[in-house]
Amino acid sequence: MKVAQALLQQDLAHIAMSINSKTAKDVERAIRSDAPTFDDFMALISSAAAPYLEVMAHRAKALTRHRFGNTMQLFLPLYLSNLCANECTYCGFTMSNKIKRKTLTKSEVLSEISAIRDMGFSQVLLVTGEHETKVGIEYFEQTLRAIRDKVSYLMMEVQPLKRSQYETLKQCGLDAVLVYQETYSPQHYATYHTRGKKQDFLWRLEATDRIGQAGIDKIGIGALLGLGDWRVDSAMTALHGKLLQQHYWQSRVSIAFPRLRSCEGNSTGGNALTNRKLPNEKDLLQLICAHRLFNREAELSLSTRESAAFRDGVMSLGITSMSAASQTQPGGYSAPSKALNQFDIDDNRSVSDVVNALSLNGLEPVWKDWMPFEDRQINANMTT
Repeated sequence: MKVAQALLQQDLAHIAMSINSKTAKDVERAIRSDAPTFDDFMALISSAAAPYLEVMAHRAKALTRHRFGNTMQLFLPLYLSNLCANECTYCGFTMSNKIKRKTLTKSEVLSEISAIRDMGFSQVLLVTGEHETKVGIEYFEQTLRAIRDKVSYLMMEVQPLKRSQYETLKQCGLDAVLVYQETYSPQHYATYHTRGKKQDFLWRLEATDRIGQAGIDKIGIGALLGLGDWRVDSAMTALHGKLLQQHYWQSRVSIAFPRLRSCEGNSTGGNALTNRKLPNEKDLLQLICAHRLFNREAELSLSTRESAAFRDGVMSLGITSMSAASQTQPGGYSAPSKALNQFDIDDNRSVSDVVNALSLNGLEPVWKDWMPFEDRQINANMTT
């Protein structure tokens, strides 16, 4: 597990000291660099870079438009199940929550897909709680086979799987897998994951190696900003992305920026927010720009966790994919209810409102992946 082992060798305390010691001179050098180093990235996310935010934003915008054009990929999360066998103190799906649990049937999934297609979406992210016995590989295989021909790009955010299972799902049409480490600090990780298989820090960290070895088209990573030191976790995320690109160059890399938020129905959820220093919107903008300056090839994704005003302000500065009109409970599109959300959403605008905002920023929405699944399969076979 080459990437995981390289990440485990990092000294998080040293990274924190390095970030805190950066000066204006370090920041200026990082901004000018055509090939920023990891040390440069740490300068770009340091407090010393705050006065340079406008310069960073201007450069990030230019780099994004040069690499990705005036486009924004639009996707929608489809929550299949809120069953979970883990205790995570920041999530509404945590196993101790006394909520109504639901897993969509095949017919209900198809109804959700129909509603999603009616909204214009063709790129879908399948999301579940982590319950491998009741919502595991057999359920995933059946679901993918049922909907593969109805969407252009199919992503999943579920519990970490074995390499062989990722290979099986790839054959069923899976295009991308998102596995967020939550925090790269084993100590903080243990604090917030108290029961279930998600307690296994290493199994989760090694998941991206298994995804890359399985030849999945895209690997999504990120830290839940606020669980640990958000600057250190962001530095580790940036390094994680670069290592994945080096070792699994056939796969694209996507980076997300979820901030810790309160969640419904979770009596313990407040514990994760207590005494944690969260990045504010200015900090988050700095992170987005820093990632773009450091990694010109990575896709950067922003969800509806953030406010409409913030998303409108940053959408042209580095972000390449966004969700819109998201629902975070099973059945939320075809049969809306007051069922528990996994986390609180801030941008509740309609799809048309988000599209209008894109247009005002000079961006064109992209609803469908540019290469059909069948063509990607042909290309993959030609390179093996």
